[in-house]
Parts: sequence; C-alpha cells; structure tokens
Amino acid sequence: MATRKQRRRRAKGHRHEYETVYVDDEGNEVEVEPQDRPERRDRQGKAGSKQPRRAGGRVPEPPSWRRSAKRTMIIAPLFFAFLLIVEKEAATAFVVAVLYSILFVPFSYGIDALVFRTQTKRLARRGNG
Repeated sequence: MATRKQRRRRAKGHRHEYETVYVDDEGNEVEVEPQDRPERRDRQGKAGSKQPRRAGGRVPEPPSWRRSAKRTMIIAPLFFAFLLIVEKEAATAFVVAVLYSILFVPFSYGIDALVFRTQTKRLARRGNG
C-alpha cells in the first residue's frame, strides 16, 4: 500500500489535464489521434500476480560469530574514544576497551540468537494461524 506522501504526489500528477500534441515540420501543433497514444498498463492484473509481502519486511538471518565480530570491530573504537574521554589515561582506556570488546562479541551473538528465535517463532505462528 502506498504511503500518504506517495498518494499525495500521485494525486498531484493527476490533477491537471494535459494534451499530447506533436509539432509537424512546418511548426504547427497537431493533436495526437487516440490510436497513436500509448496505452496505459492495467495495474490491477499486475498486482494480483505479485506474491504477498510479509508485514515485517526482512527475512530473519541465523546468528553468526563473524557478524558479531564485525559489529565489535565497528564499536570497539567508540568504546575506546568514550573511555579515553572518561579515563584521561590512554593505557587504561585501551585495556578496558579491549576487555569490553572481548565481552561484546558473545553478548552480541546472544542478542542475535534471541532475535532470530523470536522472529522464526513469530513467522511460524503466522504461517499456521
């Protein structure tokens, strides 16, 4: 279903009457014959052939250690920057950031596993219900 913004934009395009004309070799405007106009496609026949979309949109992916490690590599510098501001000592901030990063990997994997299980259960209930 189109959003309200999309419906408004589409309606805006249909508000005005437009005439299709051609300019011939002599510079005169010639109105287009009805059979020369391009035919509009029938959208109703096309819409029925589409597969129904899920309300959630995304297909759940199983958890992986690699994805958790990548996420940790993204957030580890943020840990370090935050701790550097708070601690004011680079060595301490680095050690604590490394420890937090090591602990972040299994917690991130656990959250991914929890979300995956929840989404698959929800999909199974919708499929059976």
